[in-house]
Amino acid sequence: MKFKLDENFGTRAQNLFRNAGHEVETVRNEGFKGCSDYYLYELCCTEQRCLVTLDLDFSDITRFPPDKAGGIVVIRVPRNPSLPLLEQLIRQFLQSLAQMSVKKRLWIVEIGRIRIHQSETEE
Repeated sequence: MKFKLDENFGTRAQNLFRNAGHEVETVRNEGFKGCSDYYLYELCCTEQRCLVTLDLDFSDITRFPPDKAGGIVVIRVPRNPSLPLLEQLIRQFLQSLAQMSVKKRLWIVEIGRIRIHQSETEE
């Protein structure tokens, strides 16, 4: 699957995705650090990449419909999370991909659970 990691993810997170067999780009490596949320969303729609972010604004499906992009994953962490916790949540997400696709869906990844928003057009 194709992913784009928001600017708050570094090389270690990128490697977790690559080691799981996914194609991954980062906002930072592509030179889009500081771009608007809307611009980032449009990039993901054009490239059909699933956006992975810590930015809760992307959980607003009226502003950022996940069915137009390759999917949206919002990882919810407590304030000032540790790197091991962030990596644990990424692994939790990647393991869940084996059971269900995130394509055109919004996934909210939290400690111990994943909430999935499905569009009304899905069966």
